[in-house]
Amino acid sequence: MQVQHQNEMRFILWLSVLTFFSVMNETMFNVSLPDIAAYFGITPSAANWTNTCFSLSFAIGVAVYGKISEHTGMKKLLLFGMLTYGFGSVIGLLCHAWYPGVLTARFFQGVGASAIPSLIMVMIVKVVDRGRQGKAFGLVGSVVAFGEGLGPVIGGAVSGYIHWSVLFALPLVSLLALPFVLRILPDEMSNRKAFDMTGAALLSVGILAFALFTTLYHWVYLASSLVLFVLLAFHIRRRQEPFLEPFLFRKKGYIAGVLTGALVLGTVAGFIAMVPYLMKAVYHMPTSLIGSAILFPGTLSVILFGMLGGVLADRLGHIIAMLFGLVMIAAGFLIVLFYTDRGPWVIAGSVILTFGGLSFVKTVVSAGVAKTLEPDEAGSGMGMLNFACFLAEGIGIAGVGGLLTKPWLNFRFIGTVKIQAAALYSNMMLIFMALVAFGGILFIISYKRTHK
Repeated sequence: MQVQHQNEMRFILWLSVLTFFSVMNETMFNVSLPDIAAYFGITPSAANWTNTCFSLSFAIGVAVYGKISEHTGMKKLLLFGMLTYGFGSVIGLLCHAWYPGVLTARFFQGVGASAIPSLIMVMIVKVVDRGRQGKAFGLVGSVVAFGEGLGPVIGGAVSGYIHWSVLFALPLVSLLALPFVLRILPDEMSNRKAFDMTGAALLSVGILAFALFTTLYHWVYLASSLVLFVLLAFHIRRRQEPFLEPFLFRKKGYIAGVLTGALVLGTVAGFIAMVPYLMKAVYHMPTSLIGSAILFPGTLSVILFGMLGGVLADRLGHIIAMLFGLVMIAAGFLIVLFYTDRGPWVIAGSVILTFGGLSFVKTVVSAGVAKTLEPDEAGSGMGMLNFACFLAEGIGIAGVGGLLTKPWLNFRFIGTVKIQAAALYSNMMLIFMALVAFGGILFIISYKRTHK
């Protein structure tokens, strides 16, 4: 019994190492995007694809691993994922002077890293004793929050004092934990059911085409994505076990909740991707300071407000908690809208409010979506929610990169903004606020209809 407990503790420890480097890579490059743009002499719309490639492949990977895990064992998937993660990191180190190589590296990193969130819950359930699973989930959850919070600090420090390309070396450390995790994972029999490769391909290429449209605004990409999504819809109807579960699309409350989460998370992800450009253009702040003084306090606030959000939702209801989160996000956006050029501490305060409000929204959306699902639908339904939110983050980052290059946004519209360089970022807040407001209204209307 003592040996089993020790094995479980070692497993949780090494699993936490894998998780830490997986989630840290989501935020680590955010602060370095202006440096990457300057290094290659490219526009923000192109530089932001450094993160978009990771986010899109991460989102699709979460969905694909979740489906494939029904057909094959966790060991094979985890090994494939982590080796792909390492392969992408090596490509990034070797090809950092060639921008297509950087994008390729980030794509493979996303494909590999997405294995961790897809499999982590199942691994804990199968390895850790039921009486200690709560503690394991809590520890891993803390590691996730810590990794996301520390990502901008590490990214800023490495980019500011060494070079942004060194960020590709950090995920390789996680491979040291892989043999220990694989040794403890139980062997499993594979279930040789057919995997819907056609559905996965149609969805992936359709998403890529839409993301390209949000960056380049070429209508051919939008038309291509619409055609691919129509073909996917026909494919789902004909396929016995499709990649996307068709019953989920018949649940209006579920769809509204997923769309709300995607809209708000995608908008906030775009805002966070915009902040380093703002700090460089308006305040000429070094990369290391942007990560530690501007983004880090905001990511830490997620931990505090995330716990408060759960308590508020339980005591006062989901509508109140959602409104509280939306008001915080709106307040953060209003600060940047009117006081973009008043001082770095103002932007730091805005980031704290925005992240804090986001933690409320994420808690409410997860709980609200879960209530629309039957017990046997929870796995597919919550997996689709995670997929949609990760996907929206990638599209949000790509979209902001495109907006930063548009001259029609670069004029002084708000009278309180005095510096011309700040006008672009101030005006973008109007777009962000409209998207968040639409998502909030959609959730409240659908929630009231579902819970009459």
